Amino acid sequence: MQIGLGIFGLADMLIKMEIRYGSKESIELCDVIGQEMACQAIKTSSFLAEDYGTYPKYNKDAILKSEFFKNHVDQFNRDYISNDGLRNSQLLTIAPTGTLSSMLGVSGGIEPIYANYYERKTESLHGYDEYYKVYTPIVKVYMDKHRLKDESELPDYFVTAQTLDYKERIDMQSIWQRHIDASISSTVNVPNNFTVEDVEKLYLYAWKRGLKGVTIFRDGCARTGILSTNSKKDSTTKNESYSISELPRGMVIKADDNCIGRKRTLHTGCGTLHCEAFFDPNNGDLLETYFSKGSSGGCNQFMIGLSRMISLSARGGIDIYSIVDQLKSSGTCPSYAVRTATKHDTSKGSSCPVAIGNALIDMYEETINDIYVEDEDETDVHEKIEVVNNKINNMIAKCPQCGGNLIFEGGCNTCKDCGWSKCD
Repeated sequence: MQIGLGIFGLADMLIKMEIRYGSKESIELCDVIGQEMACQAIKTSSFLAEDYGTYPKYNKDAILKSEFFKNHVDQFNRDYISNDGLRNSQLLTIAPTGTLSSMLGVSGGIEPIYANYYERKTESLHGYDEYYKVYTPIVKVYMDKHRLKDESELPDYFVTAQTLDYKERIDMQSIWQRHIDASISSTVNVPNNFTVEDVEKLYLYAWKRGLKGVTIFRDGCARTGILSTNSKKDSTTKNESYSISELPRGMVIKADDNCIGRKRTLHTGCGTLHCEAFFDPNNGDLLETYFSKGSSGGCNQFMIGLSRMISLSARGGIDIYSIVDQLKSSGTCPSYAVRTATKHDTSKGSSCPVAIGNALIDMYEETINDIYVEDEDETDVHEKIEVVNNKINNMIAKCPQCGGNLIFEGGCNTCKDCGWSKCD
């Protein structure tokens, strides 16, 4: 009997009220809203229990002793719960609302607006790439109403996920956590120069503020792409050479014979699996894979098909981290689990695709290290590591539906161009 009532559009509401997201005034307002929302949810669930009965494992004493109910149950609600109980074991949550918020043109969950504008590109109208700004709906409405020509003229209460201080972001999530009996899907965006020590301070601050959990996303993270608002590229050259992360939609490059090859022998629930991967010698991009089963167990034709699809994806512009993310979403194989529990000799993973994903990342990082770090005649090691980081930071994940840039918002990769969300 779990439900998850929640909200979205909070950042838009604060802007319309001319209240800066993360300010003391905004925190106090959200405290009032959250308190009322929780009280009404409890009251309504109690009314439903009067007609339909309580959820199967309802325990009145345990409910009334919990911190959440002690903070939100007045004498009126206490009497109802004592008499009728609750229909729902879970009432409130802040879920990722990427698709809904994009469809309706409002901010998602309790997130601040991600950016004041996004950058779009046209290729066919003028015969060359032309970039132009597409403003977030509430920003556009305000700028049109007040006849502003540039986002720099916006008032200071137009804060974005990229400019907001992380403590203010956590303070906002903290005040909502007091009024939410389940969890909150929310992402703290931090700049690219955020260090390991900064991350430690962020997590400690979140813990001290009582958060159940927190997701952080560093600008330029290699695991997925954040939409850049100033990513113009020089398009004056007709014969451009593309890296994997820059391929136009629909373009598939060929892998020549000049590749760096690596091999891993994996032990799976069905026996041995040979995994070969070939990388671009100039930038380390994955180009092709070949998988073959050993003499015992497993379907070799399946592995051939999987290797072909991974190769096509890689040569079509999908970065290796997005490919591996899909492989790791394939779940647990019973044969793999049994062999892991009985013989303890399986490769890292829970199924063949997951093990392959781990092996691909291992080989990729080894290749990147060889290309950028091993040559001792260029620069010192620290400068070479910086080169590697810059390369990875420039990877931008693309929408599988329209080819637009993805942003990480509300706990999901979301496309602002067509509304696609990985969480759908």
